[in-house]
Amino acid sequence: MADRNGLRHQIRGLLARRQPEASEAEDLVCAAVLLPLLCKDGEWHVLVTQRTQEVEHHKGQISLPGGACEPGDETLMDTALRETYEEIGVPPETVEVLGSLDDFPTVTNFIVTPFVGIIPHPFPYRLNPREVEAVVEVPIAFLCDPSRLRVEQREYEGRTYPVLFWDFGPYTIWGATARVLKEFLDLIPDQASLACD
Repeated sequence: MADRNGLRHQIRGLLARRQPEASEAEDLVCAAVLLPLLCKDGEWHVLVTQRTQEVEHHKGQISLPGGACEPGDETLMDTALRETYEEIGVPPETVEVLGSLDDFPTVTNFIVTPFVGIIPHPFPYRLNPREVEAVVEVPIAFLCDPSRLRVEQREYEGRTYPVLFWDFGPYTIWGATARVLKEFLDLIPDQASLACD
């Protein structure tokens, strides 16, 4: 149990000590996502989802559970937890939220606040068939391996940007999801154990 608590407490402490960078953009739509961590086969994993072809934005892409704020959401964390429940069936009360990362704008005019949380595993996911095609559990050790990450220069509206990619089996993690994952991975101390039990 010590190993499992190790990464949990390190990440909670790091997130509590840092001041997440908030965006002042007023013309963007409020949204929030959850970066779900889970303990599987003795090591920490992160859960991502593959979106269906029916969603309005980012069809077929790999994403984190989340979406736009709704009037009934009292906080951004409520948004992330509600959307996680609606997309994959994990109830808000079962998520141990460790903290938040920096806000970031997307090219689809959202301003997104990511939260990091631990979800139960194993868990009988209940996928929303309109929004989620599949759940993918990626070992954090895989994402931390520098040889697995590639960077390409992409042009958008006349400017060139570095874009991050991870290829995990048939899935490619890139775009905003890759940016959030990289920010989280950069917080993990080099000596941190990625094992859990």
